[in-house]
Amino acid sequence: MNPLDFQTTYWDSVASEKTFSHPVHAETFRKWVRPEEKILDYGCGYGRTCAELTNNGYRHVTGVDISRQMITRGLAANPALDLRHNDAEALPFPHHSFSACTLLAVLTCIPTDAGQRQVIGEIARVLRPGGVLYLSDYPLQSDERNTARYRQHEAEYEKYGVFGLPEGAVVRHHEMPWIHELLSSFELLQEQTIEVATMNGNKATIFQIIAKKPERQETTSAKEHATL
Repeated sequence: MNPLDFQTTYWDSVASEKTFSHPVHAETFRKWVRPEEKILDYGCGYGRTCAELTNNGYRHVTGVDISRQMITRGLAANPALDLRHNDAEALPFPHHSFSACTLLAVLTCIPTDAGQRQVIGEIARVLRPGGVLYLSDYPLQSDERNTARYRQHEAEYEKYGVFGLPEGAVVRHHEMPWIHELLSSFELLQEQTIEVATMNGNKATIFQIIAKKPERQETTSAKEHATL
């Protein structure tokens, strides 16, 4: 994986400082995911979303994150949570292990197309057929502060929307056609935009998408056979 997609040193260094704010709308989530189903929070940080889901009655929530210090912070605050450190490209779970996955402000931390495809591919692998992905992240922002950052860093990172933060991380804001392409193997169920505060306290627009892994995916050979 590209080093830009794996900034563990940075996340460990700020693990005690950052506050994350992307919400999971409880009523909407409950519409698609039952309390007894297994949920993965990919890029769980210090376990904020895992704790919220558990408090809302979800009994089987597992969080994974590349930052050992984030996991340590989360378990110190709530030892009952199932938070696991995982710094490998592949998730440590068998195929079809989960009924739902939350992916909140994670793609922004993975600047490259290849890295993002890897993440979505792994999520698709561990979701059961019909499983739900709850994705929340940043589209391109229209304010001057952000557009100036996009222009400043575009040549360096060869991607409009990728930029460096003053404290050292490299992050990405997204063109929505790319997000839809990334999710092309899923069925889009719901999409909205809302405003939140970023981890550095700035106002930003985010998109939230609920998508479903198809109940049945034909193999190429099966499709070819059907045309004979």
